Amino acid sequence: MLRYSADLRTIAFVFTYYALIAVAITVALPTWAFFPLMAVICFLSFFCAVITHNTVHVPVFRSRVLNQIFQLLLTPTYGHPVSMFVPGHNLSHHKYLQTPKDRMRTDKMRFRWNLLNQLFFNVAVGPAIFKDNAAYARVMRTKRPRWYSQLMMELAFYALFLVATVAGMIATWGFAAGMTRWIMFVFIPHQYGVWGIAGINFVQHDGCDPDHPYNHSRNFTGKLVNWFTFNNGFHGIHHQRPTLHWSLTPEAHEKEMVPNMDARLNLTALLPFLFTQYIFPGRRMRYDGTPVVVGPAIADEDWVPGAATEGLGDAKNDEEYGAMA
Repeated sequence: MLRYSADLRTIAFVFTYYALIAVAITVALPTWAFFPLMAVICFLSFFCAVITHNTVHVPVFRSRVLNQIFQLLLTPTYGHPVSMFVPGHNLSHHKYLQTPKDRMRTDKMRFRWNLLNQLFFNVAVGPAIFKDNAAYARVMRTKRPRWYSQLMMELAFYALFLVATVAGMIATWGFAAGMTRWIMFVFIPHQYGVWGIAGINFVQHDGCDPDHPYNHSRNFTGKLVNWFTFNNGFHGIHHQRPTLHWSLTPEAHEKEMVPNMDARLNLTALLPFLFTQYIFPGRRMRYDGTPVVVGPAIADEDWVPGAATEGLGDAKNDEEYGAMA
């Protein structure tokens, strides 16, 4: 049923999320356990957001029906419809990397303290992505009704999940304690997952060279971080070959990227980079060691309104930029 056996890990992560939500609803936890459990679910929500990213590029199952069901199950794990990842990520970020049509371009951030650029990146790019998502959905309602129906099912399933978890926690623990659990174990992890999957884009592209065929992305090759993030650290090869399955990216990275890219974009550990870039000395630097120079602010350029005549949702884009339900 699976396209790649490596996605057994993908499925295990998703079901682990639901298992921990069941624990949060039913188990009498000691006070000291609340924050550690919240932290674990926060990380799981982020990892499931990475799974969403992978899924809209390469479906997990061979069967369309199973993929549709999986997208329903995946949506509540980080609080965002899986199908809505397509316009903002596949067809804006991938297709128009770091240009005015890329809603996630990093030059939108202009704080002098670089940590603020990282912390508020999702806030800065969110409104434009939301606007594009709505416009794209309107176009796809008539151009690709099956995709639109999938989106509606994901939204309905997510609403059902929210109602079920709120009701379950309140019924089990009372209103105050139940709502406290819901906020800690559902609402906050969802916000963290959405924040994290947007914010990692800033890490991977700020200070890189979008015009260079290989130096457009920052890569992190550490085994531990890539085990949990499904090789998301090998980001350059992902932009070169968006429909390459995540399990195949390390080998492709070594063969296709390493011989051609600047070695300073091939890092091993993520945490040391985050510390130096955002804490101390906390300067916003390019990969070549020079400061990032942000020019005049540039307005977003529309790309969705012309979707009906630009081929969005057709087979060519599916092949180039990733799969769509």
